[in-house]
Amino acid sequence: MRKEEKIYWSLKRLKYLVSINEETLPDTTDPDYELKYLDIGNVSSNGRVEPPTTYRFGDAPSRARRVVKDGDVIISTVRTYLQAIAPIEAPPDNLIVSTGFAVIRPNPDYIIPSFCKYSLRTTSFLSAVEMRSVGVSYPAINASDLGNIFVKVPTIEVQRRIASFLDSETARIDALIAAKERLLALLAEKRQALITRAVTRGLDPNVNMKDSGVAWLGEVPEGWLILQLKFLTNIPLQYGANEAALDDDPNNPRFVRITDIDEFGNLRPETFKSLTPELAEPYLLESGDILFARSGATVGKTFIYKISWGRACFAGYLIRFRCDRTRLLPEFLIEFAQSNFYWAQINEGMIQATIPNFNSEKYGAMLIALPPLEEQVEIVSFINKETQRLDAIRISTLCSINLLKERRIALITAAVTGQIGKAN
Repeated sequence: MRKEEKIYWSLKRLKYLVSINEETLPDTTDPDYELKYLDIGNVSSNGRVEPPTTYRFGDAPSRARRVVKDGDVIISTVRTYLQAIAPIEAPPDNLIVSTGFAVIRPNPDYIIPSFCKYSLRTTSFLSAVEMRSVGVSYPAINASDLGNIFVKVPTIEVQRRIASFLDSETARIDALIAAKERLLALLAEKRQALITRAVTRGLDPNVNMKDSGVAWLGEVPEGWLILQLKFLTNIPLQYGANEAALDDDPNNPRFVRITDIDEFGNLRPETFKSLTPELAEPYLLESGDILFARSGATVGKTFIYKISWGRACFAGYLIRFRCDRTRLLPEFLIEFAQSNFYWAQINEGMIQATIPNFNSEKYGAMLIALPPLEEQVEIVSFINKETQRLDAIRISTLCSINLLKERRIALITAAVTGQIGKAN
């Protein structure tokens, strides 16, 4: 195409370019039919798809019904803020996705799959999905409203050129993101190794060691004790309030849930919920209280409460541990909870049911290598100092990844809406 040649674009509703939810697995399917299942949790906001789970149809979740084929695009119609959207490329014949997805099947007479997968990733399309979603805590969009969103399309030939350009450019960006994600993994590994050594071996390389009596721990410094956590608290381990998170009155105590805690151990301001003082009173947190996650994908995650966050109580899927500070510092316990020794015990004792679980009895029985208090202070200070540099690199790398992701979306949006001339 010569540079002076005009490129014509059409604005059409999505439903005139694709079919939506064309095939469904019937309830009469043979119970022994083996399928590979993708749920919304398998798809990330950047379109990355985790491996599917294999089921017999008779044992599969009831929402395992949507049939997909090569060239389809799946879009989450529930919790639309997650932006779980992914192209389906060379799938196994028995791949089935959740009814929480809309399956978009391009009509190649109007829009080709390689262009469609980018069109559904533009900021304008994503914004339209969110705008049409209904619900606050669990926003959702139906297939009809999804099909009424407008999409901008050029001729098939131009679609091919744009898709080819974006394949090349996004591959380059994705390679940069992957390299930075590998760096994050290495930083996390180095950080955990540093913490593990400090909380199980101490800081003095010349100290006399003794057998811990625990196979996967090995030797610990003389003078350290191996104790169960339940002997290091001055109140019984406690489950949180089994209440719905409906109130958002800022004058009431904050209702801390595991989803409120970010990756840096801080409370997210945007997820604030509260309980009335009467409901909150038995579960009010004190400075230094540790919260353990007891079920779901976050089992083992920990949080240390600071009084600077204001009055707060905690939810039922969390367990409160209050240290006996004459023997165990909360700051040492929170560092221990990032060590390999801690996670080995979590993985060993986790109840692998439909939802993973690690209850208060198991947390109470967990072993910790306990140094004297003054040595705990030194170890916490050392870890804080040594991890500052690693954390600074991590934050910088995360910012860089976010910028690359923003660049990717902006590039896609510009290319598939005719804002750049790369189709020439």
